Amino acid sequence: MIGALTRPLTRSLQALSDRLLGRGEAAITVPVFDGALKSNRLLEDAAVFATLQAPEDLATDGQSLFVADGPRLLRYDTAAAGAGEAPVGAAEGSPVELQHFDQPVTALACLPGGGLAVALGGQTVRVLGGPHDGRQWDRVDGRPLHAVNALSATADGRLLATDGSREHRPARWKHDLMTLGRSGRVLELALAGGGSRELAGGLAHAFGTCSAEDAGQGGSTVWVSESWRHRVVALDAMGRAGKPRAVTEALPGYPSRLSPATGGGAWLTCFILRTQLVEFVLREPGFRRRMVEEIDPAYWIAPALNSGNTFLEPMQGAQLKMMGIVKPWAPPRSYGLVIRLDAQGRILHSLHSRFDGKNHGVVAAVECGDQLYVLAKGSRHLLRLPLAEIAGGPQA
Repeated sequence: MIGALTRPLTRSLQALSDRLLGRGEAAITVPVFDGALKSNRLLEDAAVFATLQAPEDLATDGQSLFVADGPRLLRYDTAAAGAGEAPVGAAEGSPVELQHFDQPVTALACLPGGGLAVALGGQTVRVLGGPHDGRQWDRVDGRPLHAVNALSATADGRLLATDGSREHRPARWKHDLMTLGRSGRVLELALAGGGSRELAGGLAHAFGTCSAEDAGQGGSTVWVSESWRHRVVALDAMGRAGKPRAVTEALPGYPSRLSPATGGGAWLTCFILRTQLVEFVLREPGFRRRMVEEIDPAYWIAPALNSGNTFLEPMQGAQLKMMGIVKPWAPPRSYGLVIRLDAQGRILHSLHSRFDGKNHGVVAAVECGDQLYVLAKGSRHLLRLPLAEIAGGPQA
């Protein structure tokens, strides 16, 4: 009883101590790119497979590549394109438009038995084709879907989804970051029978999920990207009580979608990067409040999916370059990063588009055949890299 009463006081004193000494949750340090995260140009030098209008997500059935491009659902025949042949209805790098919706597609997944699951506007998840054609969800556990930003179908027939925020739509992720959003949740949507349910809530922007079994690890857990806490966590899919267990944490970027990798493990994308300046702003509530209320989001001191587009950006000029050369310590406002995790969540290697590149804002990466396809939302490029060349790529 006494312990239950003193715990809130202990947490408050710890928070005060951390803020006074600049440590713990109050620290503004950012992990450096070293070891398996050492910077390279693999994403920047990758072949551009296609240029899109408003790319959002990728999915594959092993033969074709499906792309969410604004309100359009596109298909690329990667097997034919890789052989240098024009796919039916399209040339290499050009898609077949499967469907045009009246709102943006915010997430996409191929289902094991056939068909696709799409999230529309973040508020509805719908199945197209296959044995579950027409199934639709707009609420789980009595609460409406609000910001569905990732879908993942498991080998055993489940559909996992992340509902990033209860307060902000997917396109307003920057608002969720600057208001310290903690309302994300992970959902299990029943494709055939049974009830849909919430696996976990109160997450700091849930953005990406996959089954740990699909990542090569046994058990009934799922992996989830918790963006604003810079980590991937494992949750018990059976609903048993317990805190999320960190799979990998203290990442240098804000993680997003996960997809299974050949040989076990997963591909993890980081759609924006952490910097000391942003970490400092996140710990200044008065400044953040005025910035959110008074300034256009395009000019916030906050990460971005792309940068270098206007002289009004908060970081520019001699802060980043000297005599035309990028400073090695220049804080990147946007960046491109894909991380390869093994089955235990250890980082094996990474792919980068650095500060002076353009393939930034990477939101999805999937394997199809012997290629890795990467969606760089900042440049609107769909990139293609041979898997055989990635692990041994040149380091800079």
